[in-house]
Amino acid sequence: MKGLKIVGGLAGLSALTYVGLPKLLNHLGLHPHYKGRRFNLLGKRGLVITTSHDTLGDTEKATGVYASEMTIPYYEFLDANMAVDVASIKGGEIPFEPVSLRWPLATPADRRYLADRDLREKVQESLPIDEVDFTDYDLVYIAGGWGAAYDLGTSEVLGRGISAAYAAGAVIGSVCHGSLGLLRATEPSGKPLVKDRHVTGVTDKQVQELGITITPQHPETELRKAGAIFESKSAFRDMFANLTVVDGLIVTGQNQNAGAETAQRMMALLQASIRSEVEDGL
Repeated sequence: MKGLKIVGGLAGLSALTYVGLPKLLNHLGLHPHYKGRRFNLLGKRGLVITTSHDTLGDTEKATGVYASEMTIPYYEFLDANMAVDVASIKGGEIPFEPVSLRWPLATPADRRYLADRDLREKVQESLPIDEVDFTDYDLVYIAGGWGAAYDLGTSEVLGRGISAAYAAGAVIGSVCHGSLGLLRATEPSGKPLVKDRHVTGVTDKQVQELGITITPQHPETELRKAGAIFESKSAFRDMFANLTVVDGLIVTGQNQNAGAETAQRMMALLQASIRSEVEDGL
């Protein structure tokens, strides 16, 4: 009988931990709930872009996109009745940061993805960016993750695509390491897109705290080098900090906590541009 009580107690503790730890992390600031607006952007198109890099340096450890940085914005756009495509640097199957799809870090959007045949097919057969016409989209969003540190900031194709989309009036957004994808982009005048702009991305402090410093590019460092006005918030650990920055038609989120707000602010800008076009036509 005593043994059964011990087993029952351990089972109860395990169940409490399973349910409680994600809630604790959420309370501390990880993936906070963002109560946004309900948009109806039927007829508008969105493009979600990710890394294709799947290995962390020479460690042979798997990496890729951080799941929630792709899934949360994707579903925000989809639920606003947008048509949403998924592309990556090389195309084909998109690699994931493994822990981002597992307990206790997986979000409701990640679990929705795992049960969503349509998005899973898009992830398995993502569009290669060199075959995408970026000007076909009303908004272009770039997800982050450690893999993004290896290929987003060095892709001339991505830089040209973002430049073309921006010149065509698209709303541009990113989260975390996704901001590296803005580095090669320019304004129509030729000026670097991020120069003198208020932007954010994962901080050098968060990179240090997580102990993953071997990646070739760190957003805060690279954005500052490019002449951006880098903004961020801090916490006892920056993975629990959160900030979204809007500068013109460019929206950037500090880290994985900013996915929902970044997507919402992008759609708000798109909605405002639609309203402006209608008023100009009257």
